[in-house]
Amino acid sequence: MPGKVMKIGTFSDWVGLFEEWRKEIGVNPQEVQDFKFETLYGAIETDEIQFGYYKGRRKWESVRQIPTQNMRDALMNMIVYQGDTEFASVEQQRFLLDSAPTDWDRRAIIRVMIEEMRHGWQMCALLIEHFGTTGRVEAQKMLERRAFENKRLLNAFNENVDNWMDFFAYTDFVDRDGKFQLQMLKYSGFAPLGRSMSYMLKEEAFHMGTGDTGIRRIVEAGKIPVWLIQKYLNKWISESHDLFGTDHSSSAHWAYVWGLKGRYDELKNATQPDLDDVNDYNRKLYHDEVAGLIERFNNTLPEGTPRLYTPDIKFNRSIGKWAGLMFHPQTGAPMEEGEYRQRIAEWLPNSDDKKQLLEVIANEKNWITPRAGVRDPFETIGMPRRSAINV
Repeated sequence: MPGKVMKIGTFSDWVGLFEEWRKEIGVNPQEVQDFKFETLYGAIETDEIQFGYYKGRRKWESVRQIPTQNMRDALMNMIVYQGDTEFASVEQQRFLLDSAPTDWDRRAIIRVMIEEMRHGWQMCALLIEHFGTTGRVEAQKMLERRAFENKRLLNAFNENVDNWMDFFAYTDFVDRDGKFQLQMLKYSGFAPLGRSMSYMLKEEAFHMGTGDTGIRRIVEAGKIPVWLIQKYLNKWISESHDLFGTDHSSSAHWAYVWGLKGRYDELKNATQPDLDDVNDYNRKLYHDEVAGLIERFNNTLPEGTPRLYTPDIKFNRSIGKWAGLMFHPQTGAPMEEGEYRQRIAEWLPNSDDKKQLLEVIANEKNWITPRAGVRDPFETIGMPRRSAINV
């Protein structure tokens, strides 16, 4: 598909490209073929804009109602970036279907991929329905970029996710950033975008739960060393910190002023935001939530075992005020570049770590604890189901 000259005239034209993309990247098992992709809209809390300059006015039902072109451009950009992450994650995880540790996990990852594809579908439906020719072009380009060609819009979505430790950490932490982004967009003054978020948030909850439970099952099994688990936590949590965007972001500033994207805790937070600090405010809420998850993992570790930790918010950052600077992942203390470069292999996974991880997965039968008698992952999405899966 990349490089082809095509023109999308209708959403049906885009669906044809979507089916080509799915087959081309190799995510086309029978379960995916059986699923009926749909554009889904749910409820929003209120018909009034809840923050920013237009607070109290009725939410916009069409792009034509949005007051300025700058606002319309910013809104479209948000939708494009959100959709791009959804398709990228499927491309990143596409090789894991045949190496699932259990039948339950295989069906879980297929459900995750189906729902990520549906999220991308939803964003492209908005682009095509509301943004005219420019929206149709962006919806086509969404299916032309490739994570494995390093062409997705955000760096975290060009990374390889080619083992199950990666997958569980990715779905726990990167998809948790996704939950934050979707919740902030749910408050949008553009009503069709807000209504799109209801189903997406419900689906995202399964993805996070799959990752969180997967890490807990690995910790409980005790076959993968704690220090190796920690490296994957450091990798994906620091990547997720970057996903909240730059500090002092003018884009986040104006998205809030224009009523397009709120804070994560918008409905519970009566204070006026620091508009120069919106991204970092949400990033800190995320960091605190993740810290609580890590503590729960520690509760399953035997006495005397080293504890897992949440990497400092300044560690391994590629954007913002901490980008490229050297900080200890556990203490957050600044480090000299020489020492940092010498020790970075202690904190982030490298090729030797991956080799050791894959050896454990290949040779240790019980490297992850089973999920016995649990609900089939397909039970709530209208797919062929099994009453319980014993693994």
